[in-house]
Amino acid sequence: MQLTDITCKALFDFKGSMAEELVGKALYPWEILRDIGSYVAGLAKELKGKPGWKMLGEDIAVHESVKLDPGATILGPAVIGPDAEVRPGAYIRGKVLVCGECVVGNSTELKNAVLMEGAKVPHYNYVGDSILGRGAHMGAGALASNLKLDGSNIRVSGVDTGLRKFGAALGDGAQVGCHAVLNPGSIICPGAMVYPLVSFRGIAGAGTRVKE
Repeated sequence: MQLTDITCKALFDFKGSMAEELVGKALYPWEILRDIGSYVAGLAKELKGKPGWKMLGEDIAVHESVKLDPGATILGPAVIGPDAEVRPGAYIRGKVLVCGECVVGNSTELKNAVLMEGAKVPHYNYVGDSILGRGAHMGAGALASNLKLDGSNIRVSGVDTGLRKFGAALGDGAQVGCHAVLNPGSIICPGAMVYPLVSFRGIAGAGTRVKE
């Protein structure tokens, strides 16, 4: 696997996305994580007062078409795009961009994360310090672990990301099966599948199937 296979351009079709400016300026996905908070806060400020958008707090912008359960908790900065769904018990801990037509499921927790258009984390998921591409999907109970037990910096393909916390990057259309665990710094390339119950670490190439 070459580093060119895990650049943002290789993993994500970000043209026209709500996250285009954020994702497009980064070479590798972990570089996005440093700027999510400021980007989302700025985006929320821009959306304030625009038709179709409502503010749930000073830095929380939600499109009026969002299906937002009253039992969900949203901390800013956060932006939730058109036709997204946020289900009961969802916990959005801040520094989160949920783009259009995404699903944030019951008891799912997001923190310092980007879900690009159509990404779905519908049941009991933890997604911390991670980026999900268009149409990416995590099955029930699947987790993106973002911190190594020894607390050391996370390396991807021999490269020191400079980060202690980096969960996973799922390329467009990637799928993660029920109760799978993505260990810190995992990259799931476009169209790849990680099967249920797998504990995965590393890089899953485009279109591959990870069964164990």
